[in-house]
Amino acid sequence: MSYLTNDKLVIVGAAGMIGSNMAQTAIMMGLTPNICLYDPYAPGLEGVAEELLQCGFEGLNLTYTSDIKEALTGAKYIVNSGGAARKAGMTREDLLKGNAAIAEEFGKNVKEYCPDVKHIVVIFNPADITGLITLLYSGLKPSQVSTLAALDSTRLRNELSKYFSLPADEIINCRTYGGHGEQMAVYASTTKVDGKPLTEIIGTEKLPDKDWEELKVRVIQGGKNIIDLRGRSSFQSPAYLSIEMIAAAMGGATFRWPVGTYVNNDRFSHIMMAMETTVSKDGVKVTPVSGTPEEEKSLDQSYRHLCALRDEVISMGVMPPISEWSKYNPNLDAKTC
Repeated sequence: MSYLTNDKLVIVGAAGMIGSNMAQTAIMMGLTPNICLYDPYAPGLEGVAEELLQCGFEGLNLTYTSDIKEALTGAKYIVNSGGAARKAGMTREDLLKGNAAIAEEFGKNVKEYCPDVKHIVVIFNPADITGLITLLYSGLKPSQVSTLAALDSTRLRNELSKYFSLPADEIINCRTYGGHGEQMAVYASTTKVDGKPLTEIIGTEKLPDKDWEELKVRVIQGGKNIIDLRGRSSFQSPAYLSIEMIAAAMGGATFRWPVGTYVNNDRFSHIMMAMETTVSKDGVKVTPVSGTPEEEKSLDQSYRHLCALRDEVISMGVMPPISEWSKYNPNLDAKTC
């Protein structure tokens, strides 16, 4: 089997449903033969490794460990799903305190054990904040750390596909920006449905305003719906999309969706949020977002919500005040697009 690279890929949280699916997806996509699984829960971790080894993959060098130093040493790419899972009745923000501390420790471990890592994808919630914390303490460049935001855009495409009874491939350039959570900004102005701009359909008999507003709610509550249906949070979709992200960072196929990235410009300051992006071997590059006045207002509201979460983490003592960030990571002072 041919692989995209021979660099070491570490799956953090590999004993969980997301992590184990990420590992299998990475192997099946042929990203690298050198995959290390890490999880503090040793029995579950060994069980995942045993199952993957029993698949009979060719040319695979699969290792696993509950020692974080062993896992991260020599790592060039990392995907981290190692936070607490979201349960019924919880919002992503409910996970803030515990997962913020986990992100802090992870960032510090990266700096100590694999400072030469090329790219990290953080997906445990609230991902915008845990990714920001990871970036701060790892000392990496903003282009080297991204978070999973694509799931909101794919949920928008799915809802439109169901509503119009069209194949998903005929719904193009669906986009949500800002936070990965209840305060996301759902954009219509980027989307085309069967070749026609969605903005020209909204408010017509094909998609009345009321139906559009209800559809947006279904997108925003897409994660809650999975929990209601399955009794647990999403794992297949975040696993697949996060591995697509790391594959793009390895130099593979272009990632088709927005990712969460660090933004610091005249409009948005010292925050991690979903933007229009490209991901390549050179990392994440950001393109300015523009939409209708209503969409722009929604994005500004999402940004303010993320700032409130960030400031809450600062008040907890997990992150220092923004004025001190450059002491931990000088890369965060630079302006982004």
